[in-house]
Amino acid sequence: MKKLMKTFIPMLLILSLALTACGNKTTTNKGTADGGSTEGKQKLKIGMVTDLGSINDKSFNQSAWEALQKLNTDFGYDVKYLEPKSDGEVMPNLLTFVKGNYDLTWATAATLADAVTQLANENPNAKFGIVDSDIVVPNVAAISFKEQEGSFLVGVIAGLTTKTNKIGFIGGMEIPVIKRFEAGFREGIKAVNPEAKLIVNYAGVFNRVDVGKSAAATIYNEGADIIFHAAGLTGNGAFNEAKERKANGENVWVIGVDKDQSLTFGDDITLTSMIKKVDEAVYQVSKDLADGKFPGGKVTTMGLKENGVDIAPTSAKNVAPEVLEKVEEYRQKIISGEIVIPAE
Repeated sequence: MKKLMKTFIPMLLILSLALTACGNKTTTNKGTADGGSTEGKQKLKIGMVTDLGSINDKSFNQSAWEALQKLNTDFGYDVKYLEPKSDGEVMPNLLTFVKGNYDLTWATAATLADAVTQLANENPNAKFGIVDSDIVVPNVAAISFKEQEGSFLVGVIAGLTTKTNKIGFIGGMEIPVIKRFEAGFREGIKAVNPEAKLIVNYAGVFNRVDVGKSAAATIYNEGADIIFHAAGLTGNGAFNEAKERKANGENVWVIGVDKDQSLTFGDDITLTSMIKKVDEAVYQVSKDLADGKFPGGKVTTMGLKENGVDIAPTSAKNVAPEVLEKVEEYRQKIISGEIVIPAE
């Protein structure tokens, strides 16, 4: 019996130590975005409501959603999106996340500003983020971009690259954010090629590829060889039209927007793209909330100086080196404040 007890007691001690170790073990998510750990940070529930375009628009909706997907990968946040198909679905979609006690609800476009303002005032304990808006509400983090600065740079590229001295611009809707794209593009062209003519066409929608294709056809038929679009999913139609014309021997180009659209539509028709870093802004504000630094009641404005807009890193594939040198010259003048680009 004594021999049995001598064997049994040490085994009990070992088992007890093992159980204690298991009981004290904690599971953490290791972050990659800032090189650190998210240990102790809140795992957020974040919802996102798009404008009337698609989550796969190859533009700003997709950029915002990619940011939330990265937050899920990096920190385990619970993320979800909803796509309203009409204006009447916007408010119910936003309310889905508010009533679901989501920590943060994103709206991806200025066209949702009225709905966000109303719901934020009615639900002061809920938190919202909105892209392309300058609304100031205590529980809303607004992000605005100096689109005119990035658009100026692609205007310089267009003005120095055109062979016909006719250049097109397709806008989604005549709202302040899109007018900033147009204004910057116009000024960039004028700075390097005052003889060039800018042909402007507003589609009136952000979610109609066929309308964008028709608008591009009209502009190309007027003699333009380069079109810059700021029209979301509608702008994809410009690439479709350019691809058909390229196949028929026409030397036409499209300048993409928001993302590097050459990665989607190809280098053969994409001259360059005006990058707008919606993904980085959405990612950072969401992460700030988890860190207790939510910028509610503030408008964060991002331009060239803040690294919020730029030209695509693949621009050298189609843009001449001397043109890129001129782009860099203007970039530094804008950052230093020597040149101020008008917003309209």
